[in-house]
Amino acid sequence: MLQLTKRTEYALIALTVLAGREGEVVSVREIGELYPVPRRLLAEVLKELSRAGILASQRGSNGGYFLTRPAAEINVAQVVGALEGLPAIAGCSSEDFEPGACEVEPVCPIRSPIQRLRIGVWAVFERMSLRDLAEPARPPLSRAVPVGSGASDGSSSGSGSEA
Repeated sequence: MLQLTKRTEYALIALTVLAGREGEVVSVREIGELYPVPRRLLAEVLKELSRAGILASQRGSNGGYFLTRPAAEINVAQVVGALEGLPAIAGCSSEDFEPGACEVEPVCPIRSPIQRLRIGVWAVFERMSLRDLAEPARPPLSRAVPVGSGASDGSSSGSGSEA
């Protein structure tokens, strides 16, 4: 099953905080007060993202981390890539797959579709920015009109009779 590591989950949680407070320096302590994540692990992950150029840090009593670019310009693929590399869906789709390591490889009917799936998942990661990730979830749009609202779109119900 494709699953992000806890390190990446914590990184994305922290990055949503930073995206929501763009231009501000946010400390590991502040993020830890908002979300129950292990601060030591969070600090390690943020340092790694800083080395990858996604974050920058500021030392001192008002120290912490801030985004190096606008949240809309940083995508989830950049974060996942910095912490985990490309996702593997099957053994043959991992970055360290050795040709010939699988006895089914020469005739495998799923290798090409699995590779396309991997590319598709990565494309979704590339399209989703930190700004997108930080936006509150919106309920799905519905065309249904609440019962008793009296709202009408002017269309006929198709019953052939008017009340």
